[in-house]
Amino acid sequence: MAENIPSAVDRDGARIDTTVPHSARFWNYWLGGKDNYRADREIADLIATQWPGLVDVARTSRGFLVRAVEYLTGEAGVRQFLDIGTGLPTADNTHEVAQRVAPDARIVYVDNDPLVLTHARALLTSTPEGATAYLDADLRDVDTILREAARTLDFTKPVALVVMGVLGHVASHEDAKDLVGKFMDALPGGSYLVQYDGTATSPAMVNAQDQYNRSGAVPYYVRDPKDIAAFFEGLQLVEPGVVRVTDWRPPAGDIAPDAVDAFGGVGFKE
Repeated sequence: MAENIPSAVDRDGARIDTTVPHSARFWNYWLGGKDNYRADREIADLIATQWPGLVDVARTSRGFLVRAVEYLTGEAGVRQFLDIGTGLPTADNTHEVAQRVAPDARIVYVDNDPLVLTHARALLTSTPEGATAYLDADLRDVDTILREAARTLDFTKPVALVVMGVLGHVASHEDAKDLVGKFMDALPGGSYLVQYDGTATSPAMVNAQDQYNRSGAVPYYVRDPKDIAAFFEGLQLVEPGVVRVTDWRPPAGDIAPDAVDAFGGVGFKE
C-alpha cells in the first residue's frame, strides 16, 4: 500500500499530493488495489459505510468495461481503443481484455494523475503483436490527446472511445456533451463510444456525491440517466441501449446488486 506522506514524487519528478483524496486512488482501494493513500482510504471507508452502493458501482462498472471491450473486439472487430481517464491499473484493464481476444489490439490510455501514469508505465505492458501507450493529458485537452494518440492509433480506421466514470468530473452537462462530440467527430465511421457514469437515481448516491465533493477532491457530479443517454446522440446504440451497468449484456447466471446507481452503453458511429 502506498506510504502515507504529505507528498510523493513519481519517477519523472511530478509531485503527488497524498493529503487530498483522488477518485482513481480510492476506486483502486475499493477494487482491492494497493496504490492509494490514507486520505483516499478514509473517504473511501466513510462512503462505503454510509453509502455502500457506490462500492457496488466501482465493482460492477469494471464488469461493464470487460463485457463492452469483449463485445467490441470479439463481435465488432475493433482493434483500436482510446481510453480516457483510465484510473489505476487493477485487473482486467482495457488492453488486457482486448488483447486476450485480439493480440494485435492497440490501446492508448490517457490520465492526468502522476501516480496513475507512473503505474501505467510499469504495469500496462502490451503483447508483442499490439501496442499500448500512455498520455499525460486532461480530458478537456482534446486536440493534444488526438494529436499524441495518433502516434499509436490510425485514425483512418475505427477506434473505440472509452470514457468510463470520468464525465462526471465535468460540472456542465453541455460541456461534457461537447467534449464527447469533439472526440467522436474526429473518429471515422465504424468507431464506437463506450461510456458510463454514476447517476442520481437514489438519495444515497446524491448524498455520496455531496460527501465526496466536500472532501477537497476534484468534484464529481452524478446525473440523470437521460443525461447519460444524451452522450450517445447521433450514434446507433448497441442493444440493450443505455441501461444500468449491471444490465448491459450480463453473463448468464450473474447475480448483481439491485439498482446500481450507474448507467452506460455502447454506441456506433455510422
